[in-house]
Amino acid sequence: MRRVVITGVGAVSPCGLDTETTWRSIKAGKSGIATIELFDPKEYASKIAGECKGFNPEQYIPKRDVRSMDRFIHLAMGAAHEVMKSCGIGEDDADLKLRTGTLIGVGIGGLGYIESMAKVLAAKGPSKITPYFIPGTIANLAPGQVSMKYGLKGVSYTNTSACSSGAHAIGEAFRTIVRGELDACVAGGAEAAITPLGVGGFAAMRALSKRNDEPQKASRPWDSGRDGFVIAEGAGLIFMEEREHAIKRGATIYAEIVGYGASADAYHLTQPAPEGEGAQRAMRAALADAKVNASEVDYINAHGTSTPVGDMLELKAVRHVFGDHVNKLWVSSTKSMTGHLLGAAGGLEAVFSVLALHEGIVPPTINLDDPDPEVGSIDLVPHEARNRALKLVLSNSFGFGGTNASLIFRKHG
Repeated sequence: MRRVVITGVGAVSPCGLDTETTWRSIKAGKSGIATIELFDPKEYASKIAGECKGFNPEQYIPKRDVRSMDRFIHLAMGAAHEVMKSCGIGEDDADLKLRTGTLIGVGIGGLGYIESMAKVLAAKGPSKITPYFIPGTIANLAPGQVSMKYGLKGVSYTNTSACSSGAHAIGEAFRTIVRGELDACVAGGAEAAITPLGVGGFAAMRALSKRNDEPQKASRPWDSGRDGFVIAEGAGLIFMEEREHAIKRGATIYAEIVGYGASADAYHLTQPAPEGEGAQRAMRAALADAKVNASEVDYINAHGTSTPVGDMLELKAVRHVFGDHVNKLWVSSTKSMTGHLLGAAGGLEAVFSVLALHEGIVPPTINLDDPDPEVGSIDLVPHEARNRALKLVLSNSFGFGGTNASLIFRKHG
């Protein structure tokens, strides 16, 4: 069976506009949440978000092309720059590029562009709609633009599965390389839904935190004071490659991806199934795919969004799957620092999982001041990162519609 390793990582996030800054902030337990600046949030119940403040798309895209793309594509291009720099694939690697895919999950797509063109239509009529509207809005132009810029000629597409999109993209890319259809793939997620309609829509569902006076303390997974998630934007990508090929070209190997599991709750539009039954099946499927026992997992990068119901159901699912081993696990939510990147969350959290293995660091859950009594004895790594040698890391992503994905990464060596 072909083995798949990670030879590149790329991130643009509320915690940093490049991979190094983002990861440094995560290790330091530094929040990227602040008052919304992308639009005036005065009339909104939730006025806070995880924005990529200061992000300049002209660093990655010719100035003339910037206005022809929605912000989610801009962020994907920023993360692609990081991941391609990290993996070391150059202009002379034409043969590899022929068999390198681009799979970038997107939960919503060009919401900001849609809003702006709706205003143009209402005010000036259809003749004033830009011809770039459709290619600047549709979700698959995130991987499309990345593949065109870097000449990646393998399969290129977007899967859309709400907040599991980025994780599903990585899982499907992994399977494609194992089957021999590709030798490498850029995979992950991108999202930019901090718009008047995006924030208003989630606020109407009463899903967002209203801790507007303390933005950096608003995302607090498993804390008794949690009151909803904090919407965020960004992109997280990894470069995945067939192991023997990576070794042959002398690439830096950050980790190996060994398992992927997916499931559907078939239960409710927004609420997880009782006992996290669907999440249990996704985790068990990932363990079976990796051919490892639950007792071998060291750390779980949890979905952990800071919602009253979802947080505890994930822990219930973890208890069912890991049994007595649950008290030997480290479980944390990096969303406590980044907020919830929706379709990009699984991509960014895969980057964190890979770097955690590579450096031997367990990221913290910040703002965990008063753990929910139902947490029990599970170690949620409160406040500060831990220096720990890790061998196996599991990363969870769950989404509306009851869609679930779990990924398992292993330390290479």
